[in-house]
Amino acid sequence: MSENLILMNANPVVRALKKMPSEFTKEDIINYIDENGIQMVNFMYPGGDGRLKTLSFTINSKEYLDTVLTCGERVDGSSLFSFIQAGSSDLYVLPRFSTAFRDPFAEIPTLCLLCSFFDKDGEPLASSPEHTLVKATRAFQEVTGMEFHAMGELEYYVVSVAEEKFPAVDQRGYHESAPFFKTGDFRQRCMHAVAQCGGQIKYGHSEVGNFTMEGLCYEQNEIEFLPVPAVEAADQLMIAKWVIRNMAWREGYDVTFSPKIIAGKAGSGLHVHMRIMKDGKNQMIHEGALSEAARRMIAGMMDVAGAITAFGNKNPLAYFRLVPHQEAPTNICWGDRNRSVLVRVPLGWTSGKDMCHQANPQQPAANADTTAKQTVEMRSPDGSADIYQLLAGLCVACRHGFEMDNALEIADRTYVNVNIHDAANAERLSQLSTLPDSCVASADVLERQREVFEQYDVFSPAMIDGIIKQLREFDDASLRQSIEHNRDATEQLVRRFFHCG
Repeated sequence: MSENLILMNANPVVRALKKMPSEFTKEDIINYIDENGIQMVNFMYPGGDGRLKTLSFTINSKEYLDTVLTCGERVDGSSLFSFIQAGSSDLYVLPRFSTAFRDPFAEIPTLCLLCSFFDKDGEPLASSPEHTLVKATRAFQEVTGMEFHAMGELEYYVVSVAEEKFPAVDQRGYHESAPFFKTGDFRQRCMHAVAQCGGQIKYGHSEVGNFTMEGLCYEQNEIEFLPVPAVEAADQLMIAKWVIRNMAWREGYDVTFSPKIIAGKAGSGLHVHMRIMKDGKNQMIHEGALSEAARRMIAGMMDVAGAITAFGNKNPLAYFRLVPHQEAPTNICWGDRNRSVLVRVPLGWTSGKDMCHQANPQQPAANADTTAKQTVEMRSPDGSADIYQLLAGLCVACRHGFEMDNALEIADRTYVNVNIHDAANAERLSQLSTLPDSCVASADVLERQREVFEQYDVFSPAMIDGIIKQLREFDDASLRQSIEHNRDATEQLVRRFFHCG
């Protein structure tokens, strides 16, 4: 099995070293560089704005390369994170060998590695987003005995010059093909590059959103990943956004992960699917139905859903997406296959029927094990999210559900099996709590529930303080209500956050 994973792996570093990334050592990295003509090494790491930063090294000797990989390098933390003061700003960045990939865009052969931050005492930086996620997954496993896995649905718009031929139907772009969808080939090139950089992709497709405005065509795409341990999931999403933007820049497109572009058109989310694993087995299903463990996870997310927006919806424009009738959640509830809810339980291949044989009678009947496929999906986050903070927050929320005495009661109370935005369901809608409608409101909820996230030293108090301060500085408590019908003011907000996250 592992041999097949290596032979079919898109990452050339995996194929060359003949081992999976989790097994990469410093010696492997040095040998790969030496044997494959690599002339530069890039250290990459997320800053406080959610984007990958880069520090480049020219390789002038094997001794220097060994030193760089062993000792890392100093960086100015105050220029990367708002919560670090200039008087004590030095940080170390150390490469994580398992993240190594060839830069698909560099003219000079270059190897990239994602890095972790360390403080002056050589300890992992308590407030770094990546280490926060590491702590969250560690606490989850210690409390539940299970691993927390995640994957993201990365939605984005590609912007190009509008064409008159084969026009698409407005807001009917879901799974559309060429020639009615124009940038599918671009998406496939992005997917190929992301896979070469280590991304475990499930699939890609066009999404609902498409429209023409001022001579430009906006086409919504989605790339969805496979579930992997949460830190890997965050790394892959970070790299994917970097790849897509670089590919767009080189091919003459513009790309935006902005949660909203114009009123009445589909916004872009960053839905996150989660599952819990034990001894290699998915624990989301028990005897063909959603397990008690899965319902506890959901209950935890229901209890702190308002605080999750502080990690997953990081600018005022994000709350212009969280409005009724746009397939984005507004109320704190969950349901099966229901796209009007906050947490959705998607189809999980639990029928026990051999659909492959039914579709292909020539194929012998089989009893495939599909239990690994069941997940639950959080639908509120978007491209403004700090990806590591978001997955850490969701991991904490799911762990919280295992520690709540009334978790199953909360799960029952917040379950809905109807479209809550239909007028016929107005009474049920009135019984449900609502998500925050602004950065300020999200900060207020996080302030009230911060103990949940600080428990087990997962989120540091400094990080929570920094997030609350950052959100409140937008001063947007009434912004959506005051400008949502003002096109000029809304367009100005869109321009401000067009390249968020």
